[in-house]
This record gives sequence, C-alpha cells and structure tokens, in this order.
Amino acid sequence: MSNYRIGMRVHGRITGIQPYGAFVTLDADHQGLIHISECHEGYVKSIGDFLKVGQTVDVIILDIDEYTGKISLSLRCVEQQPHHTTSDLEIYKTFRHKHFWTNRHVHAGFTPIATHLDGWIADSLKRLDAEEGVK
Repeated sequence: MSNYRIGMRVHGRITGIQPYGAFVTLDADHQGLIHISECHEGYVKSIGDFLKVGQTVDVIILDIDEYTGKISLSLRCVEQQPHHTTSDLEIYKTFRHKHFWTNRHVHAGFTPIATHLDGWIADSLKRLDAEEGVK
C-alpha cells in the first residue's frame, strides 16, 4: 500500500468535515479519517469546534485496513503523547489493536468449520507466540 504504518505520527491537512469526523489528506495518494471520538479527549459535541477545513494537523495512525486502504487517524493520541518523548514504536505498542474479520490466506470454502478448527487454532497460537517476541 504505502510506507504508512500503525503508530506513525504524520502531518496532514483537513479537507472535509462531517458530523462523524474529519477527512485528512496525508499526501497526493492517501487520505484518512479522524473519527469524532478521536479528535479530542472527552466529549465532543461538534467536531467543527476543534477542526476547520484547511487546518494542518499532526495525527497518529490508529489503523490501516489492508483490504480497503482506509486509514484511521487520531488527534487525541497526539495530545496525550508529547512529541519529544514518544517514538513511533512506543505509540505502535500502545495502539496496535488491529483486528481482522477475515483472513486472506485461509481458503475454507464451504467445508465444515470443524474440518479446519485445529489448524486455525495452531496458526493463531503460533502468531501470538511470535507477537510476544516483539514486545
């Protein structure tokens, strides 16, 4: 997709505001969304109270949907994490909550779940063990 990754701090420009969030252009090919819940700490009645079209912002990438390419951004995380003390890796460890509802490498078709269950469990345990090694 790109060189963007979860936990990365990026700079962008607000290009549109909707009641549910603000669209941010990151570069010529990529844009993301700051959901209203990620624009500021605490309750936000109107995102327009905090962001304006044309405003430049520093945001943190919360999620990248690898199937659709949608990028979820957070302004609130930047407020919580001072720029000079937090590395991209530290932010990634805090916010890596990527959930996959499907899995591209699994091709089960219409076979019964029980046929694949043992393999799926073994694969998941192996990935969890590998992730523990990253911490």
